[in-house]
Amino acid sequence: MTKIIEKILSIREKNNKSTSDREVQSLENDEQKRFPPEWYYSFEFFPPKTEAGLDNLLTRIDRMSARLDPLFIDVTFSYQTAARSMAVAAHAQKFCGVDVLLHLTCTGMTKDNLAALLQQAKLHGIHNLLCLRGDPPRGKSSWEKDDVSGGECNRAIDLIRFIRELYGEYFCIAVAGHPEGHPSSHSLCEEISHLKDKIDEGADFIITQFFYDTEVYLGFVKRCRENGILAPILPGILPIQSFASFKRMTECCNIFTPPSLLDRLEVVKDDDEAVKEIGYEIAIETTSKILSTSLEEGGMDGIHFYTLNLERSVTRILTAMNAISLEHTYSTQTNGDDITHLATAPSKRRQFPWRPSTMEQREREDVRPINWANRPKSYVMRTEDWDEFPNGRWGDSTSPAFGELSDISHFYSSTFGSEDNRRTVLGFNPTEPQDVYEVFARYIEGKIPYLPWCETSLKAESFTMQSDLAQLNRAGYLTINSQPSVNGVRSSHPVFGWGGEGGYVYQKAYLECFVNPENLRALLELTSRNPSLNLYAVNNNGDKQNEGMSGGGVTALTWGVFPNREVVQPTIFDPETFLIWAEEAYALWTSTWLSLYDFDSESYELIENIRDTYYLVAIIDNDYPHKHTFMWLPLKSIALTLHCLELCLRLKLETLYQASNCITIFHQRRLILQIDFRIRMQLLLAFQGLSRLPDLQGKFQDTWNMRTH
Repeated sequence: MTKIIEKILSIREKNNKSTSDREVQSLENDEQKRFPPEWYYSFEFFPPKTEAGLDNLLTRIDRMSARLDPLFIDVTFSYQTAARSMAVAAHAQKFCGVDVLLHLTCTGMTKDNLAALLQQAKLHGIHNLLCLRGDPPRGKSSWEKDDVSGGECNRAIDLIRFIRELYGEYFCIAVAGHPEGHPSSHSLCEEISHLKDKIDEGADFIITQFFYDTEVYLGFVKRCRENGILAPILPGILPIQSFASFKRMTECCNIFTPPSLLDRLEVVKDDDEAVKEIGYEIAIETTSKILSTSLEEGGMDGIHFYTLNLERSVTRILTAMNAISLEHTYSTQTNGDDITHLATAPSKRRQFPWRPSTMEQREREDVRPINWANRPKSYVMRTEDWDEFPNGRWGDSTSPAFGELSDISHFYSSTFGSEDNRRTVLGFNPTEPQDVYEVFARYIEGKIPYLPWCETSLKAESFTMQSDLAQLNRAGYLTINSQPSVNGVRSSHPVFGWGGEGGYVYQKAYLECFVNPENLRALLELTSRNPSLNLYAVNNNGDKQNEGMSGGGVTALTWGVFPNREVVQPTIFDPETFLIWAEEAYALWTSTWLSLYDFDSESYELIENIRDTYYLVAIIDNDYPHKHTFMWLPLKSIALTLHCLELCLRLKLETLYQASNCITIFHQRRLILQIDFRIRMQLLLAFQGLSRLPDLQGKFQDTWNMRTH
């Protein structure tokens, strides 16, 4: 069970230990150097009104949770949106690996309604609630002095008492704070008095209403402390998106706007992009001021963002404040929000190479098979009915508890979007295998946001071999999972690190890809020549081929050594689990790609042929101490050789003799690596559009003998 207040206090304790360092840094001019060492942030989302909007939001929460690593997210709630709010919160808690703070309001709710919602929240693994009075009474646009909710709990404090009565300390409870006073309070003093009562009744921390005057927040925190409120008070930050929405929200909520800010906005109020730019600057100035102010002076070591379900502004703010480290970015437009897709260096809070679930029954889980590394929600769904994770293991792949996926699973649509979105990403009319190869290569290069087998953009560690992977894909080795070898880098490494400071991490090189039977033969030969390799392959019919080191048991692919702990091995490969994953991997060709095209069309036949003839291959290189392992060099050679073929065709060479000479020149000039006779023969046969039939091989041999003599 994870309570947000426990995480907040744990971070504060670590920051307090660094107080002396911070005092030295405070003498420096750079404001960011005065930030708490482990400051954090959280995001608010609201449930959209439409089903399509809900799908898009679930995708966005998943993406922002994985890439931006918030401490928690919160989901708004009202009597009218109760079902959607619960659906969003439950999905995020179960599949996104992030703790959820669910809003709960009094307005119009009976105690029976509230009791049912609390029970639902508990069943979904939600341990954190934000207790609010809720929307104004019916017929009113805003709260007024002495208004009550109209439900059986009139105020937030009644809701807190009700929750504590039913569930004791099971839930962590947050409440709202209003630095400029609540409309229904007679004064700010009365507001702070009410807030103190809520803390005394069992609330754990406070999130404030948004504001645009930093001194208002700092002063509010100091007054709270003077009145005995010691709970953490997170500042609410609302990035400005447009002048009209800014005016509407500040007037509706009675938020003071400094004249200097109004003057800056008035000049550009008709230019939305310029307004957003100023909003972005104001948010950075505000958060920087709060983070660089000491706790004694009203500062805070965490920030809460009201995202309005948008991604761009928050991403830009966190990037500018060095909260996330970008490895690669590109942009797309989704529902009017210009989304920045990015690969980020791992968070300092990263416990494992993969993002662990926040569900209580999975809190002992510390090992996962690598096959679902790029589809973690699928893995969680398959295993969600497991009662426990004995000894932290991921369980027995032969167990009936290793569940089947439902074709109507809600997260399928929320991950891949509409058919039009998928056609844009995967292709409107592919007719040749090279069209499909190019889609995979474009994903590796960051030009498209996902593949059916990869729910998010390329991981930071894969950028260390990005060009090699792109070449492999264009050569017909369609990669869906990979990792380079790592030999004892520090656990704080900006790309490969995990598990906290003071340790060392290791990993074996791993590659998973779809290949046609001919390319499989090349990989089998490669594996047979290199004693450190293991290869596992299976096609859609279940035909299996294995090559390499005998045994075929479970293999640790990632492990770490840390002070005062046993060796941790969070990522493994299991041949039996690989076969289960293969069923899902082949099903994705049908459900997400083949289904886009008309039956009997060229595109349909192409994808169907790839699904039914290609093998899914997993290769492990056990020689992890070497940076450039046996696996990558021959694979790169194959890819570059096939690239050489493309160059030959572009030069319009007409004979095998010319092509063979050209290949030799390319090799001498180190444009390609040394290749063996069989690959050279395959290349030159492909050059002439020939197959590998014996009579054609004989024809090639005659030509080759003529060339060598």
